[in-house]
Amino acid sequence: MAKALTDQEVALLRRKLDLLLRTGKLLVESAADTNRIVRNMNRVAAYLGLPEEKLHIDVSYTMLMVNVSDGSHSFSKFQKCEKHGINMTAISEISKLSWRAIENDYSLDRYEEELERIRTKKRNYLPYVVAIGAGFACGGFCKLFGGDWIAFLFASICAFAGFRVRARCIEFGINLYMSIAIAAFISTCLAYVTTFTGLSQTPYHPLLACALFIVPGVPLINFVDDMIDNYIQVGIVRAVNTALMVVAMAFGIVLAMRLLVMEDVVIDRKFSELSIVPHDSYWVYAVAAAISAMGFSMIFNIQRRLLWVVAIGGMLAVCTRNFVNFELGFGPVVGSFMGALVVSLVAVKAVHWFHVPNHVLTIPSVIPMIPGVLMYRSLVALINMNGIVGEVTTVVSNGINASLIILCISLGVAVPNIFARRYIAKDRQRFLKAELQKRRERGKFIEW
Repeated sequence: MAKALTDQEVALLRRKLDLLLRTGKLLVESAADTNRIVRNMNRVAAYLGLPEEKLHIDVSYTMLMVNVSDGSHSFSKFQKCEKHGINMTAISEISKLSWRAIENDYSLDRYEEELERIRTKKRNYLPYVVAIGAGFACGGFCKLFGGDWIAFLFASICAFAGFRVRARCIEFGINLYMSIAIAAFISTCLAYVTTFTGLSQTPYHPLLACALFIVPGVPLINFVDDMIDNYIQVGIVRAVNTALMVVAMAFGIVLAMRLLVMEDVVIDRKFSELSIVPHDSYWVYAVAAAISAMGFSMIFNIQRRLLWVVAIGGMLAVCTRNFVNFELGFGPVVGSFMGALVVSLVAVKAVHWFHVPNHVLTIPSVIPMIPGVLMYRSLVALINMNGIVGEVTTVVSNGINASLIILCISLGVAVPNIFARRYIAKDRQRFLKAELQKRRERGKFIEW
């Protein structure tokens, strides 16, 4: 007959489950991929003395569930996950905390203090600094699309305004997707106004780039990661969330074009004539990619010490894409895949130099490769359809090419990381068992 647990033992177990769920909640709400969430929670469970064979973890986009059962006793606990953002610093610090807690024999009180410190830690950049970074990120896109430096400045200003509008809308309690639509509308309207200044030789390029700070790069790559790792349910939810964000952004842009831009019939022709062949030197595109990558790093709350690393990653991704695409002639789809693949392969090694998760380095680095010109060509052609032969072909062709490029960017980031993770998993498991054995020898490990 199984031994009954005392009230003190039950209270201790419930506290451990609570700490485990709070750890998972912080990872979910910081936009960690599901595999990382499960790995980190299992590591923390090992620190807490909850054996993996008795532990059952279920992760969804809005709910976490943990169950501990030994055949005679069973305890379950749920945790709601409501606020979803992107906080790469929190993801990195939780990973480090899980190892420190094991190696340094943290008490439950000490672990809880450290976890609360991570949760309440201020972001690395002030809100207006993030808005400036988002503005310059879109300015970098504008330059990558072929705009001049005046257009770069206009796109940056319009994106800054749109980013702050979205932040204010969220603060006022407006729905996330409606906030995205409003921000895209404001940015597009302001970009249209800049076309009348006559200061830029490429006045229509800011329209292409001003709202791209909304691009859901992290959810998209996490979706691909989850699907490949067989977390189908969470992956589908992430995919739907990504699609809703894109639809909200497109709605704001289309509304602005209908009210303002489409009265100017030149716009359609200008978008269809925009060249996607580089006409600047490689160093210009490298600088623009670095600016864009660092801007998105600020949005994702990456540590300041890593900004230069991400900038180099952006340069590497864009220059590799352009070389494969135009010098070797393999096209933008293969070029984008190779750009993302090279960055991801480098990051597999670089994560050990800088002690951060792979996505902290790779995602901001590859976002400058987003095919904005093709996306806008497809969008403008769609809202301008008049039943003329060939219009549907234009919409579908540009849309499919843009989608394939985005998918290949995601695959290029995800696949090397997944294979590398599986390759080193056994070494990490051996290291974890060795550390737990040391804790047992020190008398610090108490298993439930």
